[in-house]
Amino acid sequence: MDGLIYALIGAGVIIALNWAWTRYAGFLAQAPEDYAEDGTVFDIRTHLNGPIICEGVIYGPTGRVSSRFVGEFDCRWDGNRGVMDEHFRYCDGSEQARKWDLTIGNDGRIRALADDVEGEGTGQQAGNAVQLKYRFILPEKSGGHVLDTVDWMYLAPNGTIVNRSQFRKYGVKVAELVATMRPAPAAELKEAA
Repeated sequence: MDGLIYALIGAGVIIALNWAWTRYAGFLAQAPEDYAEDGTVFDIRTHLNGPIICEGVIYGPTGRVSSRFVGEFDCRWDGNRGVMDEHFRYCDGSEQARKWDLTIGNDGRIRALADDVEGEGTGQQAGNAVQLKYRFILPEKSGGHVLDTVDWMYLAPNGTIVNRSQFRKYGVKVAELVATMRPAPAAELKEAA
């Protein structure tokens, strides 16, 4: 009986430590204000504008790469309202398209809508970083699950954007994405045409 009590106490401690790590020290513990004093200004109206090339990998639940992709984005802004058309090509030959409707408030808050997003995504730009949270709906062929998603984009000194996203179901990380975004060179645009 004592062994069972110790096992339950040990399991409780592990669960509490995992929760504390996630809440106060892990990826999800970041907040836009952590980056506000950096001195760099990452404004998506400027840095995500025009043709963009995106390259990245998706990690599955075991931490191994499950897919690789290249994306071509076209971003257009009219004041604080923007549209970002995304077209992805994956290593298995499949393709995916998404259109984001974005609105930025004068305080840097972001509202984001897309067909495969449940409800409205929300975010914030601050310093050299942008955070976006939304509920992503997987395609039916992938189960149609709704995943809680947190995107963090960081502006590198050369203008490249580094994106890290985590996807969770019931609080458990099921996938992670790491990608770069940069203005598309004219030569790459001609090849795509």
